[in-house]
Order: sequence, then C-alpha cells, then structure tokens
Amino acid sequence: MKLEDKKQVLRKMVLARRFEERCYQAYIERKIGGFLHLYPGQEACAFGVMEAARPGHDYVITGYRDHVHAILCGADPKAVMAELYGKETGCSKGRGGSMHIFDAPNRFMGGYALVGGPFPLAAGMGKAIQLKGGDEIAICFLGDAANNQGAFHETMNMAALWKLPVLFVCENNLYGIGTAIDRSTSVTDQYKRMCAYNIEANQVDGQDIDVVYDAARKAVDHVRSGKGPYFLELMTYRYRGHSMSDSRGYRTREEEEHWKKRDPIFILRDRLIEAGQITMDEFTAMEKEIDNYIENEVVKFAEESPEPNVADLEKYVLAD
Repeated sequence: MKLEDKKQVLRKMVLARRFEERCYQAYIERKIGGFLHLYPGQEACAFGVMEAARPGHDYVITGYRDHVHAILCGADPKAVMAELYGKETGCSKGRGGSMHIFDAPNRFMGGYALVGGPFPLAAGMGKAIQLKGGDEIAICFLGDAANNQGAFHETMNMAALWKLPVLFVCENNLYGIGTAIDRSTSVTDQYKRMCAYNIEANQVDGQDIDVVYDAARKAVDHVRSGKGPYFLELMTYRYRGHSMSDSRGYRTREEEEHWKKRDPIFILRDRLIEAGQITMDEFTAMEKEIDNYIENEVVKFAEESPEPNVADLEKYVLAD
C-alpha cells in the first residue's frame, strides 16, 4: 500500500471508529434498540482485506458485527445509521436493524445473526461466480467461534472440492461471546484446521494494517487466479463487549490495556507521523472534522428520517 493511500485509509478507519462509538452512545440513549455488536479494535482486519480486494465488485458477507464492512463496501453511513434507528431510509428499510445490514448494489450481501450462517452462503456465491465465469471473488468475514459450527466444516470441504473463489477471513478476537477460545476449541490456531481440507491458509497480526494488507493481497491473488479458496486468520481484539449487554467480566483489565496499546488506528497514525505524511495536529483536526460529519450529517439524517409506515408491515416480506 502506498504511503499516500494510507492517509486516506487512516481517515476511513477513524470514521469507522467514530461511527461505532456514536452507535454506542445512541444505544445508551435508547435511540437504537435490539442487539448491537460493535467493531472498535478490529478495524485493521476489514480495512486491510478490502484494500487488497475490489469493494463494490467482489461480494462480501459477514456475521452480525457488520456496520463497518457494509460502509467499506460502499454503503452510505447515513443509510446504515438510519437502519440502526429503525427508519424507513435505512439500507434495509428499517426492517433489519444492526444485525441485518444489506447493500446489494454495492455487493455487500448482508450481515447475519445466525452464527456460521454466512459460510455456505459464501460458497454459493463462489459457485455462482464460477458458473458465470466472472473475475469476482466472494469474501466471508466471521469470528473464530463460528468455526465450531457444522456448516463451517461442510463448507470448507465443498469449497476445496470445487475450488470455489472464496476468501474466508477469520477475525479471531479470542472470545466467543464470553468464552475464551482455549476453553471451547481444541485447536486454537484456526488456520491449522485447514490442513484437513487442503486449503491454503495463513495467520497474521490483525492489529497492523500493513501486515493484514500484505497477507490479504496474497490471499486475494490466490483466490482470484482460480487456485481455489483461501483461509486468512487475523489475530485481533474487540474493545467493547460482545454486545451491549456484555459487562466484559470474563476479561481482565490488564488484558484489555495490553491490547489497547496495539490500537490499529494508532499504529497506522504513528507510522504516518514518522514518515512525515501527517502531523498530530492534522490528525486531531481530522478527528474533529469526522465527529462533526457524524453528528451533523449521519446522526441528524437518522433522527430526522421517517418511521416505517405501519400499513407497510407486510411489504418486503416476499420478493416481487
């Protein structure tokens, strides 16, 4: 990734962080209801992978921690926030909420509440690409805990047999809700599980976007060139709880502070400052500008948007 590109990536990562933290505040204010799963701490994962891919061209699918992935694919942050508010102007017309963000025109094929559910759907997308003869790939983002689902193993076997153009990205944040991975999974290094399916795999630091980008570029090239699926494990950490109801009582504060010292945004920021691409004053000004955009445009749009009409209750249930 070129230095001049990294400055734009830093801006986008800060926007993603501020968007998520503003969602947290809106939830506390009871303006967002239902479940809410936030992404702060894991930004280098999605951004590093998508910088190596082709947003809006490649198909992307993920689980319920999905707001940032949708925005990365090209979804309007205002429409995503409106969806979280349950408004008619939301990207799913206010019917999906936090866990079901969709933007089909930009090929973000959705967030899914069912753990492990996106695995077979990603394989289906890969098969469709294969049959049509396109150069797109399908990218499936999911957490480490989803890998213990039966659908995971069935999908990996089929993807390998058919050499499907799917990149599976494991955002390993070390916990499945409140259960540490070493208490739930016999093989904690998830990439090692791919040897059972003869799938190329790698594990890298998910907090350093340069490391993620380099690994993702190799993975994307592998998949796009027709060599079959690839499994990329990114070691990361979520700063918030699993969801808004999570007190994080299962984690020590020492552990949390250790990971916050490796904040993906600060790692990139400090690297750009050292390279003379940005100053701390410019970074602070950038933060303020993004805060103003989120408050005065994104949140304002969501709060002023209309509620769905009760008369349209059954609308969008079935396809036309």
